[in-house]
Amino acid sequence: MSNTHFYPIGTPGQPWGDAERARWRAGQQRQRSYHDDVVAALERLGERFDVVQYGQLDYAPDHYPLFAVVSHEWDPALPTALVTGGVHGYETSGVHGALQFLDQNAEAYAGRINLIVAPCVSPWGYERIQRWNPDAIDPNRSFRGDGQIEEAASLMRWMAARGDDLLVHLDLHETTDSDLHEFDPARCARDGIALVPDIIPDGFYVIGNSEDPQPAFQQALIAAVEKITHIAPADANGELIGMPLQSPGVVWGESRSIGACAGFTDALYATTTEVYPDSPRTSPQECNDAQVAAVCAGLDYALAHPRR
Repeated sequence: MSNTHFYPIGTPGQPWGDAERARWRAGQQRQRSYHDDVVAALERLGERFDVVQYGQLDYAPDHYPLFAVVSHEWDPALPTALVTGGVHGYETSGVHGALQFLDQNAEAYAGRINLIVAPCVSPWGYERIQRWNPDAIDPNRSFRGDGQIEEAASLMRWMAARGDDLLVHLDLHETTDSDLHEFDPARCARDGIALVPDIIPDGFYVIGNSEDPQPAFQQALIAAVEKITHIAPADANGELIGMPLQSPGVVWGESRSIGACAGFTDALYATTTEVYPDSPRTSPQECNDAQVAAVCAGLDYALAHPRR
């Protein structure tokens, strides 16, 4: 793809101001329903788990309650895992994979590990199939300090108030073709920088926190997912998304320092999953299944290796 791609908002080389952000926001249209797809699913889970509202987004005229699902029989003596989805609202399998895990797999972990699942951190972005929040800010660069935007701040405040000692944090994501033709061009236009196109990996991969990557944990996720769908190969430079391949399907990247969701906790085992839903070799259901397989593999590995 050429770096001559023209984005229709802003002046090349100049970062956006309020007017450009307002113009961008006006172009975002609701394409699906957070209530129908997520809230209704959580209501059906209410008899099996505790469904907790941990915050609310108020983007007039829209208001979005933020929910997490918590193990019904919480045992302080057990380890605890956090699963987050929909930090980037347009990454569909992160949301639906988390919901599928709750419906089909989570109860098998009762009495072994406490679970907290926040399936849709960015509902405004989910409805508009958008990476950013309404102010053109990336939620997955905002989990720093006390949270730079409310999507991040709400979850961080609630988790801090709970004070759980997390063993695992799995943050579920996708890498899509729209990164190339929409979101990367929009980001570069917003920031007033030149577009340097990336190569979208064809397949599943994980990004371990470079601060403490726990390579065996990351490899356990790949071993489980490769039974479901294909693992992304390295590019000609031996990299995935510009990061050196550490082992098949595994790269290490900064997390806490860039404000990524997977880095805001002190979990020993943390990762960001990535599937490629636009591949001709997969399907939406297979992408959801891959996310579920990754979550289960992460929990199983952590239970078998509870501490260093």
